[in-house]
Amino acid sequence: MHKFLRAVGFSQFVRKKDIDVLLQRLIREYPIENRIVLDSESNLCEIRAQVSKDMGLSLFGEEDKEGNFHLEYYYPYLLSEIVTSNAFCSIQRHTEKETHAGFLDEYRVGISLIFYLSNEIAYLKERKEKQGNLKIAHACLSGLSTSGKILFPVKKTQKQIEMAKVYARDRNNQLEAAKNGDEDAIDKLTLEDVDLYSRVSRRVMTEDIYSIIDSYFMPCGIECDQYSVMGEIMDVTEQTNQITQEEMYILTIESSDITFKVGINKMDLLGEPAVGRRFKGKIWMQGSATFAA
Repeated sequence: MHKFLRAVGFSQFVRKKDIDVLLQRLIREYPIENRIVLDSESNLCEIRAQVSKDMGLSLFGEEDKEGNFHLEYYYPYLLSEIVTSNAFCSIQRHTEKETHAGFLDEYRVGISLIFYLSNEIAYLKERKEKQGNLKIAHACLSGLSTSGKILFPVKKTQKQIEMAKVYARDRNNQLEAAKNGDEDAIDKLTLEDVDLYSRVSRRVMTEDIYSIIDSYFMPCGIECDQYSVMGEIMDVTEQTNQITQEEMYILTIESSDITFKVGINKMDLLGEPAVGRRFKGKIWMQGSATFAA
């Protein structure tokens, strides 16, 4: 089974037999939405079973000459229209099957941000049409989570909020300059990191770590598209799985100056989410790429 099935409201389906029954039901009830011919003997088709406004399961497989759909793999998805990043993005194929990962050179989080590409067939069609010479304008990211907590916000004055925005903007400019080989920017960033480490080390002796650090974004585990995140909740909506009637939260999160959506089953979230509070948890990052004209 897919680990994040419960995030879209299918927590009851834990046995392979039950999941197979569910998938066959979805194949019968939902039409093939997207398809592409890979070569003279094979094709790739997608059934997108949307079980709530923004959530569902994507089923991929091959359609035979009789019109029968043969499932190869599936995954849960969360739609997002929020532009998370305009940074340079490259896409590479996974080894095992016809799936792809996106690589964002996103200096705001300090790492190459990797996500599971959710508009697979659109990418394959675009690549085929432009013969591989395609550019990505931006990426809209979303995450699915199976466990999370709600934390209270760090109290800040309006002046502190404005100063934090100025600092973040200056640091991003320095990171961009350092990336382009500016030695002064590299030296300044190094000194700032040393000073920051020193200040945090002193404060952590008497303060809680989550009152010092209000957000973070870091890789988690051995899979490259899973992250541990903490960020401020900008928006909260609730949705219901039409098949199981399980309820989910859709949270809009701002973490490390990037904004994305997170979907989580209500039973997996500890605390009451509200705008201004913080979400802390582990997510599987996925996203759709928008292609430049």
